[in-house]
Order: sequence, then structure tokens, then C-alpha cells
Amino acid sequence: MGKTRATYRDRLQGFESDWNRFRRALIREYQPHWDEVVVQAHQHAHAAGNQNPIEPKWGIVFSVLVSQEKRIAELEAQVEGDDGGE
Repeated sequence: MGKTRATYRDRLQGFESDWNRFRRALIREYQPHWDEVVVQAHQHAHAAGNQNPIEPKWGIVFSVLVSQEKRIAELEAQVEGDDGGE
């Protein structure tokens, strides 16, 4: 009987553990931004898990891209709304 792959969430946790040295080596002011990237990856784990990519990094990359695209759209809407009627 064939082996099954670990779940995406398990592999995401493994990625987080594997890259912990990278996080610790970042300048302290950048560490919260790294943490937010990891949070974004976890926020979309259900979608990435449904895709169950062989390389979990692609699930992470696309999760972060979707989150950042949403944030950009929110900021653009704020800027457009802050014209002050000029």
C-alpha cells in the first residue's frame, strides 16, 4: 500500500520550524513582518490544503499573494475615499 503525503498544515508547520533560524537572523524590526507572512499562510491553509501541492512553498506563496492583494485593494479604497472631495 502506498504512503500518503503529510497534510498541508503539517508541512506548513514543518516549513515554519525549518525557517525559524531565518526569522531569528532577521533584524528585530523585520521579525513581526515575517510573523505576519506566516499568519497569512495559515489563514489560507484550507485552500492550500485542498490543492495539497507537492511543494508546500507554493501554497505559502499563493496564500501570501492573495492576502497582500486584498490588503492593497483595501488601501487603494482608503486612498480613493480620502480625496476630501477635491
